[in-house]
Amino acid sequence: MSTPFDGGAFDVICVGAATLDTIGVVEHVPAADERVVSAPFVTAGGGPAATAAVALARLGARVAFCGVVGDDDAGRAVRAQFEAEGVDTRWLLTRPGASTSRSVVLVELGTGARSIVATPSPMIDADAVPVGASDWLHVDQHGYAPAAAALARSSADADARPRLSVDAGNPIDGLDLRAVDLYVPTTASLTARFGTASDEAGIEGALAAASAAGAAQVVATAGSGGSYVFADGAATRVPGHAVDVVSTLGAGDVFHGAVLAGLVDGMPLTAAAGFACVVAALSCRGLDGRSSIPTHGEAHGVFARKLAEQPAQPTGRAYA
Repeated sequence: MSTPFDGGAFDVICVGAATLDTIGVVEHVPAADERVVSAPFVTAGGGPAATAAVALARLGARVAFCGVVGDDDAGRAVRAQFEAEGVDTRWLLTRPGASTSRSVVLVELGTGARSIVATPSPMIDADAVPVGASDWLHVDQHGYAPAAAALARSSADADARPRLSVDAGNPIDGLDLRAVDLYVPTTASLTARFGTASDEAGIEGALAAASAAGAAQVVATAGSGGSYVFADGAATRVPGHAVDVVSTLGAGDVFHGAVLAGLVDGMPLTAAAGFACVVAALSCRGLDGRSSIPTHGEAHGVFARKLAEQPAQPTGRAYA
């Protein structure tokens, strides 16, 4: 049974992959034919759009998830975890005979770096994607094609359609930025797409190129280095937030949920990116990608203290 919803539009519906992760902590990632010993395995939910949905729920947004799981124990666990977090599951389809996507994740002790092996996610039908039930659709590489098709088929007026947010950290075939309201790649995927250098000048050039290609708003994530925002024709670097890292698993996915939560709360884009940097960093306190995502109160409290302590920055390098 899905989480009850009391009417009106959702703030965000996340569309994409939902996985069940098995996570081990190792001294180092094993080489070929090498055996290493892990701490006891941890099982947790994962998937880019799915973890963004959990972040949105923790931060107080009205959020639902659209995707497909199998009629297996993993699928039932994925659904139960969503519902425990307050993520509405009315558009989470259980497909008979399908296998829920699973991931094996190795986290390197000390650095928090991770290696991931995942099974494919069941395909999502475009007809199953709700259009008109939310202010935003947020998609990952698995949810982009069905969501884009659903939006293209919709007979609703443009003003009545949800805005489209794209997690572009992973390659997305056929991505058309002209239909994207919020484009959020990593700096690596951004500069690779637009053929620029990976230094700051190259990142700023690629941000401008993404805007010229049609993306209404552009944010590029840079891990612990923070993020870059392109707004009002100029690039701004938003600083990261320092924490003691246990694992970076899911941090980028959390960032996507948090930047949308900031926008839903009425923040300007650059401030929302700064807020998301804080939320994503705090999520790295846990081994899995979800258990340490902060609540609305904790996140806003840390962000407010960070703003108060932030020294004056040169123009183009501060929160707006």
